[in-house]
This record gives sequence, C-alpha cells and structure tokens, in this order.
Amino acid sequence: MEKLYIIVPAYNEAENIRRLIDDWYPVIERHPGNGESRLVVINDGSRDRTYEILKECARSRPLLEPLTKPNGGHGPTLLCGYRYAIKNKADYIFQTDSDGQTLPEEFEDFWIKRTRYDAVLGDRRDRQDGMSRVFVENTLRMILRLFFGVRIPDANAPFRLMKRELVEKYIDRMPGDFNLPNVMLTTFFVYYKEKILFSPVTFKPRQGGKTSVNIRKLIQIGWKALGDFRKLKKQMR
Repeated sequence: MEKLYIIVPAYNEAENIRRLIDDWYPVIERHPGNGESRLVVINDGSRDRTYEILKECARSRPLLEPLTKPNGGHGPTLLCGYRYAIKNKADYIFQTDSDGQTLPEEFEDFWIKRTRYDAVLGDRRDRQDGMSRVFVENTLRMILRLFFGVRIPDANAPFRLMKRELVEKYIDRMPGDFNLPNVMLTTFFVYYKEKILFSPVTFKPRQGGKTSVNIRKLIQIGWKALGDFRKLKKQMR
C-alpha cells in the first residue's frame, strides 16, 4: 500500500487545531499505508496551546504525528514538513493548511487522479478569503509570468498532492528559509513541463482564529520573493 504523508503547518491555531484533526484524521485512516502513513502537523513555535493540544490528540490517534520547531514562518515550516516526508520515504505528499479553508472530502478526487499525474494541484477559482488575497494572487501570477514565462492558474493553493520523487527533485534548489516554496515548486513543475494537473477546489473563509499574515507582511514577503526569484531564475537558465 502507498504511504501518504499529509503535511500541515500550524501557528497559534489552538482555536482550530482539534477541528483540523477531526476533519483530516479520517483521510489518513482511509489511506493507512500499512500503518506507515501519517498526518504530520508541524507547530511553528506557537505562543498558544497548539502543540499541547496536538500531543493530547495524538495519544488516541496513532497516525497523527505532531512535530514542533522554532518559529520561522509558513514557508520554512512547509519545507521542514516536505523534507520530513522525503526522509521517511513517503510515496505521496499532500499539503493543506490548518485554518479550515479547505475541504477534506475533496481529497479523494485528487487521490484518484494521482495515477495519471505526478502532482495534482488545487485551483481556487472561487476564493472566499477576501479581495485583497485575490489581488495578491493575481499579482503573483503576473510576476511569475514575467520572471519565468509560465502561465499558472493558482501558484500557491494549500491543497496539493505530489509524488515524493517530484518534490525531492526540486526542493534543494530553494534556500531553507524560502517563504514561498509552494509557489516555486508549482513554477518548477510548469517550467520543466512535469506531468501535473490543476484541479478546482473549494476555498472557504478562515474558520477561526486570526491569520498571522496581514497585507503589510505580504508586501514584505513579496519584496524578498522578488530577489529570490531573480536568483532562482539564473539557476534555471
């Protein structure tokens, strides 16, 4: 049976984390991979009880694996999770976020499509998280087209199923503190014409708590990303 690792970064999600586990643990139970599949939730240095709640939940859920690390941001936490899945020889890596904006019932369609593609990536055609986020995503798509010459419908959707070998192929091209690894992985996949599919997914408003990323922080991430994009583009020539 194929080994699935579901990777979820979490920061100050005490209000949401039990709901996340209730939603996504049944998915990993349906794909246990001979008991080796894992729902890996990575606590990114939360200041609330996120990690304590994770450990409590793991006592009765053997396929739940809580990890913790110093705060480094969403991107470095994703990279940590991906590398953990690679180290443990997962066959497939699925990523989502901890804020309840995605639907676990849409996972099975992605899982079925995995036999025809090396990655199935979410396409949030109807985003319900505000016009400012839509604007940021559209701007990002334009930048990627200018820098890399790629047309991408959704570069950063936190709903993606990828073969471990595909992630492993590109992950070391990015620095460990890279803020937008999903964006760059998507760009690599499209630029190098990997066998991928963009598939529509639901994207609800945040289900509880407060986001740690505001417009000011998004702008800061964006400015740093421009420099990183230039360096990565040179490597791709």
